[in-house]
Formats: sequence, structure tokens, C-alpha cells
Amino acid sequence: MPKYRIIVDLSDRTLYLLDGDIVVRGFPVGIGKMLTQTPAGEYTIINKEPNPGGPFGAFWMGLSKPHYGIHGTNDPSSIGRQVSHGCIRMYNEDVLTLASLVPIGTRVTIRP
Repeated sequence: MPKYRIIVDLSDRTLYLLDGDIVVRGFPVGIGKMLTQTPAGEYTIINKEPNPGGPFGAFWMGLSKPHYGIHGTNDPSSIGRQVSHGCIRMYNEDVLTLASLVPIGTRVTIRP
């Protein structure tokens, strides 16, 4: 049984899925803009919701910091850029892949 955790590296705008200490996948992400930066720190995934609607794309995974999450997007051109209000945006197919792998309670480390 894999022991997944997530590291979001804001400097290279990549979300890494790790099994223990081994990186098994990397996904490009969109992150918070200068005024609404993605908050660095240690969090956990506390809920998951398919098809949340609107700008959140195909899937929402809420973090233990209220109002922040990892989610899909209805604007694929925003991936790789500093555009969000602090959430971590992924391509819809990537967020669906990630959501199928990681359970609620997965540790999420966001580093500058």
C-alpha cells in the first residue's frame, strides 16, 4: 500500500506526488498571484468533491486551511502561471488522476 504525500513547489509551479520519499509523479500547477499568494506550510486534504462546478473544474480537494484547495480548472491556459486567489490549480485530467490516488488525510506540503 503506497504512503502518498504531496509537495507543491511554488518556485517551479509543480505538484509532486511522493510515495514515501520517492517522487512518482509531477504535475504542472497554477498558483496564487502576488496579492493572493498560495500559503506555504503543512496541510492535509480534508474533503474531496467531484464536479464542484464553476472555476474549480472537474474536482476539488479541500485543504485543512479554510477556503484553500487543490482543484481542476475551466481555464487550462492558467496552468503554470500565478493567477489564482491562492488555490492550487491543475489540469482536469491531472486532478482526476491525483484524486483517484490520494485519500482524505493525505499530507500536503506547500513550499515557497
